[in-house]
Amino acid sequence: MKEVVLDTETTGISVKDGHRIVEIGCIELDNLVPTSNKFHCYLNPERRVSEKALEIHGYTDQFLANKKKFYEIVDEFLLFIKDKKLIIHNAEFDIGHLNNELKIANKKIIDKNNVLDTLELARDKFPGSQISLDALCKRYRIDNSKREKHTALIDCELLTKVYINLIDQKEPSLDFVSENKNLSNRNLQNTNIYSKKIIEPTSDELKLHKKYLKDHLKKNFF
Repeated sequence: MKEVVLDTETTGISVKDGHRIVEIGCIELDNLVPTSNKFHCYLNPERRVSEKALEIHGYTDQFLANKKKFYEIVDEFLLFIKDKKLIIHNAEFDIGHLNNELKIANKKIIDKNNVLDTLELARDKFPGSQISLDALCKRYRIDNSKREKHTALIDCELLTKVYINLIDQKEPSLDFVSENKNLSNRNLQNTNIYSKKIIEPTSDELKLHKKYLKDHLKKNFF
């Protein structure tokens, strides 16, 4: 099953106020394992970045001025996320902005039923607790020291680890049926399937053990 962890940065909070996307970051997961497939771009939002947003991500108007516009990357973006579930923290915000951009570009909007919101997962799992991305990193002891500013790809990397912890999948699941079937076709005597080291007792240890048993029996039964 392939999924995409997604994050955006914007010029401000509300689409109703005309705010636009300035950065999109995506990391593909294949059965919860990050692949080498990533999508990342900075965008010229065709408007000024608000002071509040600048404090959060640090992308200035000058930095964004020569970047591509959303309509120039939209087809590549849609191809990347096609037929994959989207994993987003506070999905209402990101999907609201993405669907606004898609409408402006005359493209089909993203179906909210194809989105999993990790904020909702965290709220159900830890009611009444802090559930920001930073708070969840702290809870799961995930190093977020690189997150000096809110940047899309770094946030995606952190959210990937948080998501795996939220759904209690810290280790890849094992297919025991297939494993047992494979083992039945092998010579088990020549197969090391026990992971712990076995330490054999020395001859002196065996003698001491026999003496202990003999003395114990005499003391308790004779």
